[in-house]
Amino acid sequence: MSTAPHRIRVSVCKPGFQLEVDVSLPPQGISALYGPSGSGKTTLLRCIAGLERAPQAIITIHGETWQDDTRGVFLPVWQRPLGYVFQEASLFTHLDVAGNLEFARRRAAPARAGSTLLTQEFAVRTLGLEHLMRRRTTELSGGERQRVAIARALATNPQLLLLDEPLASLDEARRLEVLPWLERLRDELHIPMVYVSHASDEVTRLADNLVVLDHGRVQASGSLQDVMAQSAPMIRMGGDVASLVVGVVSAHDTRWHLTEVRFGDASLWLPDSGLTPGQTVRLRVLARDVSIATSRPVDVSIQNSVACKVSSILPDQHPAQALVQMDCAGTALWARVTRRAVEQLGLQPGLPVWAQVKAMALVRD
Repeated sequence: MSTAPHRIRVSVCKPGFQLEVDVSLPPQGISALYGPSGSGKTTLLRCIAGLERAPQAIITIHGETWQDDTRGVFLPVWQRPLGYVFQEASLFTHLDVAGNLEFARRRAAPARAGSTLLTQEFAVRTLGLEHLMRRRTTELSGGERQRVAIARALATNPQLLLLDEPLASLDEARRLEVLPWLERLRDELHIPMVYVSHASDEVTRLADNLVVLDHGRVQASGSLQDVMAQSAPMIRMGGDVASLVVGVVSAHDTRWHLTEVRFGDASLWLPDSGLTPGQTVRLRVLARDVSIATSRPVDVSIQNSVACKVSSILPDQHPAQALVQMDCAGTALWARVTRRAVEQLGLQPGLPVWAQVKAMALVRD
């Protein structure tokens, strides 16, 4: 399989809306298209699939050209080795789970040079469907139906998996049920995925690469950690500014049921949730949950204090607030504070400070 990045250049003009995208996506892992409703995420996904034809587009996947109008190349959907998962599962109600997967298997693309043939058995095992195979699809929960829809897409042996907000139609309990299965796919599946979402927690938990869209334009594109270090795209979309800390579980405090996660020469403590020493984890830290001190805090209830250096100070959405970016052991950490606090503390780029992290969310384990 080619290691060349995927090239996606698309221009779509619709009444009151124009999509202009030119990005390169990595050949493996999950690339998330993130942005508010109406930003062009689904339109872009449909263009990649060939469900919509954008004029003068260039779409190259694994070194194979799917569309290049300058050369007269346009592969129809059925010739593109992809799997597509929609918001609604759209399963065949007259077939049981096994019948839905068998329908996809009969239409599976042959294995390509350098790629592994994805079998129906792999899809069933990876998504935990063994006990559901003889169930009618009308007897499944929303989360189960969506897992079957993903397995059906995998059973076609795709070289690219496209997921259009696959959890948007689920309630919170079912959404949390499906997320671990998507994580398992990411970790065990060696084909690229393009994942559409407007939920920042899903993106932080699943994505390796992030493309931020707003009003049909790319606001930022790159690795998840690099893009989250930029505040502007999140501010323009009205989202919570957050930092992504990628660390390794280093110790457990059994007396207090806490786990230490180290990143660089710094560490954070969080409630023990059964993580294994040496395991890599992601922590999402909201800017509003970080405060700043100019000397090492003592006699405070906040347990996580990390030595940092101020990198930059930016205006926030409200004139009373500011966003302070700090370099903490090589990781960018955002804090939302008042402008008065910035002046009173004398904050400026290069100043050594202590970041106090009041809360964080474990988004990958």
